[in-house]
Parts: sequence; structure tokens; C-alpha cells
Amino acid sequence: MKPRLLVTSLLLSTLFSLINPPLAQAQTGKDAFLFGDLLPDAPELAARGSYGVGVRTMKLNHPGQIDVLRAKDGKTPLYDRPLTVEIWYPARIPAGKAELVQYDEVLGVANDPKRPLVPFTFIGRALRDAEPNPGEGAYPLVIVSHGYPGSRLMFTYLTENLASKGYVVVSIDHTESTYRDAAAFPSTLLNRALDDLFVLNEMARLSGKGSKSFLAGLLDANNTALVGYSMGGYGVLNATGAGFSNQAVTFFGQMTGGSTALQVRSTNASEYKASQDPRIKAVVAFAPWGMERGVWDAEGLKGLTRPTLFIAGSKDDVSGYEKGIKAIYDGAVNADRYMLTYINARHNVAPNPPPAESMKPGLPLNEYMRYAEPAWSERRINNINQHFVTAFLGIHLKKQDYGKYLDLNETDSAGPWTGFKPRTSVGLEMRHARP
Repeated sequence: MKPRLLVTSLLLSTLFSLINPPLAQAQTGKDAFLFGDLLPDAPELAARGSYGVGVRTMKLNHPGQIDVLRAKDGKTPLYDRPLTVEIWYPARIPAGKAELVQYDEVLGVANDPKRPLVPFTFIGRALRDAEPNPGEGAYPLVIVSHGYPGSRLMFTYLTENLASKGYVVVSIDHTESTYRDAAAFPSTLLNRALDDLFVLNEMARLSGKGSKSFLAGLLDANNTALVGYSMGGYGVLNATGAGFSNQAVTFFGQMTGGSTALQVRSTNASEYKASQDPRIKAVVAFAPWGMERGVWDAEGLKGLTRPTLFIAGSKDDVSGYEKGIKAIYDGAVNADRYMLTYINARHNVAPNPPPAESMKPGLPLNEYMRYAEPAWSERRINNINQHFVTAFLGIHLKKQDYGKYLDLNETDSAGPWTGFKPRTSVGLEMRHARP
């Protein structure tokens, strides 16, 4: 290369890096390893599918919702509840276009002076605003719900992966429950299942005939799965039949000065029974919160009838294991259910790996521990989750013959699990119970 051209090339490269350093690094680095990429020991179904992946951000508005955080003197006002969602979908990637996207995220928690918000960016394998690939018909819908606090971008390793396999994946920023706007807990307790069901209705509307949305004809809302983590798990279980106990309703009232708003989500409420939506075909609950606090009782758990995959850490110190997640699994006697357990993992069995920014000196340990597992590689967990969620949703939303990947011995003591390389299914347990 001529000296003048070399200088020009270096200047342009430097300028691009200054404007967009993470994306520049991903595009120019030969060994870039992004969230969700495969480790050498990744199980079989962790690999991406054949579709290119597009991603878009959408603003929704849920009118006339109870504003429980502003209840006063026995009166509870209503408000229009805004919800931001991120949507990943099968897409056409133009020749010469990199299938890369920059996501904007934050460390810290709103309104916590000990954990100020620290913006950071990271790169994913999708193309912003790409043209949808209509394929051979409408794709199944997967709705994803984060923890408290959390973010719609906590699980990009999984949302991108599922979109590449022919799903439309919609991840919700639950208002008053994200890192950027975390507010008092009663909003999360009340709104999780309501947000999930509203987003399902909105996706059905936007995908319908005559819609001017890019989603028109792209997804099949009648073939939907809910995926939730922690408080998201709490929400998706309530949305699909696990009515809250009287103890939960009382607890909520004590937190809110006597509000009875949670009553409509309790087991015997007529409004609750009427809200059960047959369009939801399957549920994935990562570390669902609430059982140790009496949120459900035996009668409430009997209402779970859809196929459910529970994913937990045996040392979960947030949701609890024996008296928490496993107790939900044991009590869901009317559901065909699986439970994958990471032995010695704690609560973080769902999110992306820790971002590099969380490791900077001087930051609170919680910024790293929001994502990290003490006894596991988070990237390893991500690959295993990709594998099992692919198998589970493939069976129930796509009618794929993936039963062999789930119907396993409880441990690998008799040999490696189907789909795993030799010696790599150690440290895992899989349970299965039918109604």
C-alpha cells in the first residue's frame, strides 16, 4: 500500500474507532468473541440457526393501569404505563453488511447513590432495522421478562440465538423495574403478569392483517411461549395459571397501605381465571422468585398446566432452591415439567456474561455479581441454556423431534447426556415429572 493511502486508511480506522469503539473492535478484530458465541464444549443445539437476525426497538403504551406507587388515602390513581420492548426476528442480511449491532446498557441502579448509573455498550450478532425474512409462514412468538431490577437486554445471547432459529422474540423493559428507573417493589409485584399479557395482545394486533407494522404477518401470537427470570419468572408463572395466595395478597396490602390491587391475580378471583390465555403454549422459568415468601400455595400451583421448563442453581440465595424453585416444580402437579439444575450455582443462571466494564477497579462488587456465578462460567451456562431452551421450545412451538435432548438420566453418571460432548455434562441435573 502506498504511504499516502496507508495514512488515510489508518486515520479512517482511528476515526471510526473513536466514534464507535465497541462496534469497530467487533468488525476489525479477528478473534472477537461475543455473548452467545459457542465455546468448544457447547452442547449440540446451542449453535445458531440458519436465519439472519434483525433487531428493532419499539415503544408501547398500556393505558388505564393502576398506579399503585401513587396510592394515597385509600385512592389509587390510574396511569398510562409505557413499555419499551426489543424485538429480534428472522431477517434478510444484505450482502456486505455485518450482522452486528451495538446495545446501550447501564451498570448501577436508579435512585441508589451507592450504585450510580454507568453507561456502557456491547455488541451483538444482529442487524439493526434489517428487513424481515417472511420465511414460509408466521414464526412462533417468545416473550421475555427480566428480573428486578433488570433490562430487556440481559439475555441477548438467548434472544439472538432463538431468532436465528425462526422465532420472533420480544423482550420487555418493565417500567419501574429496570436499572434506569427502578422504583418501589409493589409495582413489580403487581405489573409483571399484566405486562406480559398486554405485550402478547399488542404483538397479536401488530402482526394482524392490515397492520402497517413490520410485524404484519411475521409472527403467530397463537403459538407463544413466555420466558422469565427471577421476578420475570414470578410473572410468567402467574400469567399461566399459578394464582397468588391469600398470604401474597395480604403482604402486598401491607406494603401499599391497604391496596387490594393484587387480589385480581389470586387463585380464586374470577378476573384471574378469565385472564388465562390459551395462546400461550409453553413456559420457561429461570430461578422464579416468590415461593419462599408464600407467594404461592399448593392450590395455586395446581393451576400450572402448560409444559414448563424450570432452570435453577442449587445454591440460589435469592429465590431459594429446595423451598423455592424446586418446591414450585414439585407443586406444579398438573404440568408436564422439567427442571434443569446447575449444581453449586446461585441465582444468575439466566443473564449475559459480566461485561468488561463491571470489572473496572472501584466499582461495587454487585456490578460484577449481577451477571457472574462464583462456581460456573457464565458463557458455559449461556451455551447450555441455548441448547435446552431450543429443545424445549422446539418441541412445544415447532413440533420438532427433540425429546431425546430432554428425556435424560437425572445425572450423567451413566454417560454423557444426549447432545453433550464427552465429559461435559458434569455438574448438571435434569428432572422430569408428568401430571
